[in-house]
Amino acid sequence: MTRRGQALREHILDTAKLAFLETGFERTSMDAIAARAETSKRSLYAHFPTKDALFLAVVERIRALFAERTGMPADYADEPAEAVVRYCGHFVQLLHWSSVAKMLRLAIAEADRLPDLAAGLFDVVFGTTTDNLAAHLVATTGLPADEADAVANELIGLAAHPALPRLLFGVDPLTEETPDQARLATDVDLARIRRLVRLFLPATT
Repeated sequence: MTRRGQALREHILDTAKLAFLETGFERTSMDAIAARAETSKRSLYAHFPTKDALFLAVVERIRALFAERTGMPADYADEPAEAVVRYCGHFVQLLHWSSVAKMLRLAIAEADRLPDLAAGLFDVVFGTTTDNLAAHLVATTGLPADEADAVANELIGLAAHPALPRLLFGVDPLTEETPDQARLATDVDLARIRRLVRLFLPATT
């Protein structure tokens, strides 16, 4: 199958993502990516003039996919507090996914060389997630924006701890299975997150 234009670009990005996650940035060559994508080096460089540019485009693609998979708290349940619980739970579920956790590790490894990349990934994984939760709290609890932002940061941080550092350091195994909300209660300790929500939002539970 011959791919051209946008279809080829997206195929290269998907191929490069797998290569970077499997072998890291330094050990992944443009030659290897071209071969794996079954395209010429000329076509690869026409879309991405440097490996840095390709890596940044891969991260941007992952950012978009993460934001799409996370959605908004109101998407998770009709009852506002339960929506918060399940939204935070799905966030933790996504952190266990190898595609997300490995990219976080990779961004941390490249943070000194590509600080904008690391900051951008942090923004979408934590910043956008927290902003969406804060907006939900303002709309459903009447909290002032600054207070809602503080509560959202606390909830996301505590929901992710201690899972996140254990995943980043390879203490706990990652999952190759795509996160599914149907498995949320099995994959994540929702009872713990409900206790956190009751602690920070007692008036809504």
